[in-house]
Amino acid sequence: MLGFLKHRAALWTLSFFLLVDIAYIVYNLQKNQDPTLLMVAFLILGLILGALLVIILNKDRKDAAPTLRTESSHTVMESMQKVFKIVTAEGHFNEIYDYKETSKLFKFIPSTKKALVIIKGKVHLGYDFAKAKWEIDEDNKKIKLIHFPEPELLSLDTDYEYYNIEEQFYNLFSKEDLANIQREGKNQIRIAAMKSHLPQTAAEQIELVLKELLMARDWTLENADLITESAKRLENKSLQP
Repeated sequence: MLGFLKHRAALWTLSFFLLVDIAYIVYNLQKNQDPTLLMVAFLILGLILGALLVIILNKDRKDAAPTLRTESSHTVMESMQKVFKIVTAEGHFNEIYDYKETSKLFKFIPSTKKALVIIKGKVHLGYDFAKAKWEIDEDNKKIKLIHFPEPELLSLDTDYEYYNIEEQFYNLFSKEDLANIQREGKNQIRIAAMKSHLPQTAAEQIELVLKELLMARDWTLENADLITESAKRLENKSLQP
């Protein structure tokens, strides 16, 4: 609104000086007693003042008109199922992803587009208890683990910040390029999380939780080493080329 007031003030100031100038021309024309020039001067004056008036009125009308915005949203739930998944470890990762792609125009003029992307990821690791197997000994108040799954990635949230984007008019970043950068960056975060100490932390945490829950009811947990072994299996897989 303040910008428009300045704009309107400038228009009125310009109109005033134009009016003074034309009045001076009309005054000189009256001295010369030339009716044709006098009529032309009045015509120019009318056109200028009319144009300024139209500009000001249109500007007032645009500013007074409310902004109309239409939004719509349709959410459809595809499926729902019951799960027993527990998050036992959370990690935060920063990945610096350097993207470069070189192509040749007319098969001999090289062109390189590149971008430096900082990817921030929040990773949740945990266990799907639907994959676990155990035996219950109610008489002796024992739970014996038969099989315990490996810790798995339960969620991965990422945020992308782009720096130093360089491209040329015949080698621009497309939507597919940006989608590939985000997909590859997210995959790098996943790999880094699985190669870190996070799976071992998840295993230690779930073992502690299970033992404390059972201890509170005077139960014991057997074959707890299967939990540690599951994390080691995942670590060995991540180390494989």
